[in-house]
Amino acid sequence: MHSAGEGHPESPARLAAVLDGLRSAGLRGVEWCEAPAATRAQLRLAHSSAHIARVLDTPLQGQHMLDEDTCMNEHSAEAALRAAGAACDAVDAVVLGTCERAFCAIRPPGHHATKDRAMGFCLFNSAAIAAYYAIERHFLERVAIVDFDVHHGNGTQACVEEEARIMYLSTHERGIYPHTGLQWERGVGNVHNVPLPHGTDSERFRTAWRQVLLPELDDFRPQLLLISAGFDAHRADPLADMRLEADDFSWITRELVAIAMRHGRGRVVSLLEGGYDLAALRESVLAHVRELAE
Repeated sequence: MHSAGEGHPESPARLAAVLDGLRSAGLRGVEWCEAPAATRAQLRLAHSSAHIARVLDTPLQGQHMLDEDTCMNEHSAEAALRAAGAACDAVDAVVLGTCERAFCAIRPPGHHATKDRAMGFCLFNSAAIAAYYAIERHFLERVAIVDFDVHHGNGTQACVEEEARIMYLSTHERGIYPHTGLQWERGVGNVHNVPLPHGTDSERFRTAWRQVLLPELDDFRPQLLLISAGFDAHRADPLADMRLEADDFSWITRELVAIAMRHGRGRVVSLLEGGYDLAALRESVLAHVRELAE
């Protein structure tokens, strides 16, 4: 089992809480699928060969630190491969019509991983890989990545900021890790960031999406919508200082599904990112997935 070490917030208990919550909810019409492992060719869509080799080919016995808060053990490479593989498999499913929407309950998270570097608990950037996979494998012309994790997805932005066929939109708490995601970071016009102040509540969060980001997304007319679904903006989360509730994640999910219905046949792939209070994570994921399943 992938573990970043005793006491680390990105723990196996996170995924256990998510899966237990989803299974206990008895959601109708939900099909469970095992995640396949990504191929190296899929990983190379967003990552350098050197980075892939560092993660997959480093002999490990016990813990291996990649940076001050990103750690691997002997099971981490397999977990990261299956996280990226789940994202690509879900893209296949929604684009080919096997299902309309998919949620990938995966760890480690991915949105801090850059082309060349693992960081911020993240090994491979599943969202960026999935976006490029949709373009290369399914010839889509407009793919959007929406990121409402409390931390800016610096890795995702870095991976896609020169690719006009991919739009990246993010709200995140200002002034915290990784200290990126300023409003004037625009890529080739495809990047839209709204950093939010400490203590941001539901009203301010929803206003940012309603007035700024959702109109940009609607104008882009995405054929596929990917969500970096981090739930650490919840008021109970220990790693940040925003004040959202589970209902806010229901609301943003409904808004995103509506845009996907208008422009992309309802196609949404959501990927679990952050969320470190187990009760809040369980509640928030369930609220999110209920909206996806409607």
